[in-house]
Amino acid sequence: MITTKYINYKQILNLSGLHVIILTVWCTLVAALFYFFKWQWMVIPWVPVALIGTAEAFYVGFKNNQAYDRLWEARKIWGGIVNSSRSFTSMLYAFNTADESDLELEKKRKKLAYRHIAWLYTFREQLLVPTEWEHISIEKHGVNVDQRRNRIIKAGFPDYGRTPIFLNKYLSEEEVALQSEYKNFATYLISQQAKEVNELKNSKDISDFNQMQLQECLNLFYDYQGQAERIKKFPSPRQFASTAFIFNVIFMMLLPLGLVNEFAKLGNWGILLSIPFCVIIGWIYIVMELVGDYSENPFAGLMFDIPMLSICRTIEIDMLQMIGENKDDLPEGITSKHGVLV
Repeated sequence: MITTKYINYKQILNLSGLHVIILTVWCTLVAALFYFFKWQWMVIPWVPVALIGTAEAFYVGFKNNQAYDRLWEARKIWGGIVNSSRSFTSMLYAFNTADESDLELEKKRKKLAYRHIAWLYTFREQLLVPTEWEHISIEKHGVNVDQRRNRIIKAGFPDYGRTPIFLNKYLSEEEVALQSEYKNFATYLISQQAKEVNELKNSKDISDFNQMQLQECLNLFYDYQGQAERIKKFPSPRQFASTAFIFNVIFMMLLPLGLVNEFAKLGNWGILLSIPFCVIIGWIYIVMELVGDYSENPFAGLMFDIPMLSICRTIEIDMLQMIGENKDDLPEGITSKHGVLV
C-alpha cells in the first residue's frame, strides 16, 4: 500500500517508465518522418482519433471501477479479520470458570491464541502465492515466493514474512510438521481451533453458549478466508482486462498520426512540439490502464496491495497484550518504508 500523499517519481517510473519510453520512440519516429519526408499519406484526421480516445476512456473507467471494488473488498475482508480476532481473544479470556487460577486452562487459552496468530501469517503467505494472471506470476517472470520476499527485503523491509518463523514460535513441533501434509494449512488450523474449543466445553471450562459464540467467530474466519481466496483465485474477467489493453495500444498507435497533422498547422516547429504533447496525452491513458491493471490483484505482493503484513502484526500485538504477555516481549509494529506499507 502506498502511504505517501502523492506518488513519487520513482514509483511512477516503476509503474509506467518502459511504456513511456516506447511511446516516446513511436511519437518521435512519426514526427521525424513527417518533418523530413512530408509524408502526408501517413497522417489521419483528428476526429476518429478523438472518438477512439473517448471510447477508451469510458472503457478504462469501467475497468478501474471494477478493480477498485476488488481492492476495497479485500481491505474490508482484512478489516473484518482484525475485528473478529480481537473479539475471539476477548471472549476466550472473558468467559469465567469455577477456578480462575487454573494453570491448565490458561495454557489452553494461550494455545488457542497462539494458533490464531499462526493462522494469520499462514493465510497471508497462502494469499501471496503468485497466480498466472498476476504481474508477478511464476510462469511469465520466473518469480517465486522467496524471490519476491528477497526483493522486498532489498527495498528496505525487514524479513517479517517467513511463515516457518511464526509457525515455530506459535505452534507445537507436531503441528509444524503437519504443514507439508495439507494443501491449505490455514484451513487445518481453524479446524483444530474448533476441536479445542469443543474440548473446552466438554471439560466444562466453558459453557455450551460460550462454545457456540467462539465457534461463530471461527466460522467468520472461514468466511473471510473464503472471500479472500475468491478474489485471489478468480481474476477480473480477462475479456475486459485484455480488450482494454488492446484498445489502449490501438489508441497509442493512432495518437501521433492524428496529432502531428494538427500541430503541423503551426509550422515546422509545431511538428516537433507535437512529440511532448503526444507523450503527455498517451502517458495519461497508459497510467489509467495500469492503475486498474495492478489494483485488480490486491494480494500480489506489490506496492499496490493490501498491507497484510502490517495488519497481521497489529493483530498479533493486540492479541499478545490481551493475553497478558510482557510488553518487552511484544514485536515491533510494521511501518512504511520508501512510501510503501506491506
